[in-house]
Amino acid sequence: MPRLLVFSAALIVFAACQPAPPQKTTPPAQTVALQGPQADPFGDYWYQGLAEITSYDLQQGRYGELHPGEAALIFVTEPFAKTAQVKADNPNAADATTVMKLNFTKTFTTGVYPYSMMFSTFTPVERQQYPRALKVTATAQEWCGHTFTQLNYRDGGYEGNLYSYFESESDQDLAIGDAQLEDELWTTIRLNPADLPTGSLNVVPGTLAQRISHGDVKPYPAEATLAPHPDTDSLQVYTLTYPGLNRTLAIHFSADFPHTIEGWTDTHRGLTSTATRKGRMMLDYWSRNGTADLPLRNELGLR
Repeated sequence: MPRLLVFSAALIVFAACQPAPPQKTTPPAQTVALQGPQADPFGDYWYQGLAEITSYDLQQGRYGELHPGEAALIFVTEPFAKTAQVKADNPNAADATTVMKLNFTKTFTTGVYPYSMMFSTFTPVERQQYPRALKVTATAQEWCGHTFTQLNYRDGGYEGNLYSYFESESDQDLAIGDAQLEDELWTTIRLNPADLPTGSLNVVPGTLAQRISHGDVKPYPAEATLAPHPDTDSLQVYTLTYPGLNRTLAIHFSADFPHTIEGWTDTHRGLTSTATRKGRMMLDYWSRNGTADLPLRNELGLR
């Protein structure tokens, strides 16, 4: 898949998530597009200076029951400093590369108290040069306390930390080595589904699934398949099964570019969490921070 205009795109997305100047009207986003036979669908979609936001109705399994909530997937390309492993201040620096960033949020309530969970994945667009996600972070907040996990890919493997309020977990230094991360599969779908690993493999379960199960942050044997959706030719299903964890994740996404995520199921010990798409838009959300922008949440179906 072509990856043209990386440096031009980095200039456009550099302003993403920066505070907008007060009393300044946000100009329309500039579209970067090639004309004629060299047109680049990937660049036309992902290098507009906008993020793709998709909202989902969520039924989240927890404590042996399903709890209603909502989820959101926010995909955007941005410059990333490979050494510091943070968003690059200078998108043209020699140390910068363009990544597909996913911010994945879940909110749901169990009885009287709420959960708020989020993970972020930073996957280089140039997959041949950088075959692994460079960084994953995850947070979980609920009335008992909160936790934070971070994994960084350095020197051919993942290292990181987990900070938890549970004594049995406490604070941990993590050394995982070169491994496939479940959290990276979502960005792999958006970049090129043909790169999804299939067959028998070892996978580090998703950081949010790990928070709910309180399992060890390490690779587990898994079986992965990629197949057409049984009900519609327009979708494909990527299924990841962990026999030892009694868990199966199935991600449903559009077969054609831009391979949008339409929903998923996550079955753990017989209880199936589901997410069903509600709304989607391309939006410079970092500039839409005024009370006048609240109707955009209604358009996305977000409470």
